[in-house]
Order: sequence, then C-alpha cells, then structure tokens
Amino acid sequence: MILTFKKPLQFSMLIMLMILAGCSSKPHYKKYDTHAFDDEIEDAADEYKVDRKLVKAIIQVESGFNPEAVSPSNAIGLMQLKASTSGCDAYRYKGKRGCPDDDDLLDPETNIDLGTAYISALQRQQLNWINDPLTRRYATEVAYANGAGALLRTFSSNRQTAIQMINQLTPEAFNWHVRQYHPAAQAPRYMAKVEKAYAGL
Repeated sequence: MILTFKKPLQFSMLIMLMILAGCSSKPHYKKYDTHAFDDEIEDAADEYKVDRKLVKAIIQVESGFNPEAVSPSNAIGLMQLKASTSGCDAYRYKGKRGCPDDDDLLDPETNIDLGTAYISALQRQQLNWINDPLTRRYATEVAYANGAGALLRTFSSNRQTAIQMINQLTPEAFNWHVRQYHPAAQAPRYMAKVEKAYAGL
C-alpha cells in the first residue's frame, strides 16, 4: 500500500509519530551516577594503597562511570582495561596466573579491583623511584594511557637515568616535558583530562 499526502503537514506528523513510537521502546540516555561505585573504589584504593581520587578521576575520563563501556580497541568497563595487556599485568601483580576474560572486566567490582591493582603496579614497580608525589601522579596518568616504557624513553632509554632526570624536575617541568616530547599526542591530553577530573572531586 502506498500512502499519499496532500499536505506536507500530514507527512511531518506521521514522521514524528513514527519517531516517538520507535523511541518509546528504547531506553532513554542515562547519565551515570558518579557515586554508584564509591564503596568499591574505596575498598580497592585501600587494598592497593592508591589515591582514591585518582582511581575515580580515571574512571570518569575512561568511561564516564558506564560499567558496560567497550572501546573500538576492546578496552572494557569502568577503567577501560584490555584483557590481554593491563588485565594480565594486574593479574600478575595480584599473584594470579593468566588474564581476565571480557565477562570479568564487565563486572564493576572486578574491573575496579583490577584497574586499581594496575595503577598500583605502575606506581610501585615502574615509577616507584619518582620522589615527588605530584610528579608520580602525573607519570601514573601518562603511563596508564600509553605505558610506563614510552614515558621513560622520552627522558632516556636507560630506566635508571630516566628516573634520575625526572627527579631533577619540578612537577610543572615534568608536565611540560611530557607535552613537548611524548610521542603519543593523546598522552598529555589524557593527563590534562584526568587532572581536571581530579581537581573536581
């Protein structure tokens, strides 16, 4: 059956009714509750001795508190972990074998636990010798986004030399260095976004 419309208004009304009918069966856009996982964040931060605000700021930037977020590169959940990379690193840090699977990472409590363990691994294994707490936080943010190795290589190919060079800088000078020399443009942008979220908590 072919519908014909004598007036443009009739056609417009039909289109609007079809849109409204289609929308009624779909969930409305939801702004995720930024306090929904406060207990899980606090528990994980306490367990791994990580700054609670840093964990929360990373979640805000990574997923906007959407526990079902999945990126095109298959980073999963609140803290956007990849099962085969940061997920495996977190498992090793916790003394576990293997790697998490996608279902594990879609569980909010597990995702926060593993993401916080990964932050702790960065801070205590690869960035542990950075003396200034603010510089270490900046370094953690950059390393979370693009790896600690890439960050340290912007100073020196030798890890110890890189740490020594970082320790000679103020936090502001470290921040400037990352903006100028990190090979991944998204790394300093990510650091800025996390710092903005951190300041708002």
